[in-house]
Amino acid sequence: MLFTEREKLQEDVELWLKDLGRDRGALLPVLQKIDRKHGHISDYSMQLVAEQLNIFPSEVYSVVSFFRFLYREPHGKFIVRLCRTISCDLAGKDKVAHQLQTELGIMFGETTDDNMFTLEWTNCTGMCDQGPAMLVNDHVITKVTPERIKEILDLCKDTIDGC
Repeated sequence: MLFTEREKLQEDVELWLKDLGRDRGALLPVLQKIDRKHGHISDYSMQLVAEQLNIFPSEVYSVVSFFRFLYREPHGKFIVRLCRTISCDLAGKDKVAHQLQTELGIMFGETTDDNMFTLEWTNCTGMCDQGPAMLVNDHVITKVTPERIKEILDLCKDTIDGC
């Protein structure tokens, strides 16, 4: 990480903690903000947060490693998570999964070369009656069909802040 990147990260963390407060309750929200803005949570980020909140770095690492939606490695701008529960299986999830892999040119657990998309499985989106369901970043998309995949991905490419 370049020195100027570290300075920017430090500025961001200080600004966010000014709003969130400097107690343990700010830990998860500030980590989410770091991940969203900087694309992942580096070792330096975890150390910085620990110092700012006056907690052990191992506490920060424990939170980052526990939560599936926090990333220690860079990920795509758009994280596409397809539900893999039995109800989505029955609604045609396998065909949707195949189409996602075909359109993106990657397998589940991978990120496109341009760092635009990361493809992942998720357990239950809470949309069992509207499957197959998927999340694109924080947006739930229901009744997904293979035919809709290209349209959904194109919408992501055409937007700045997400689908």
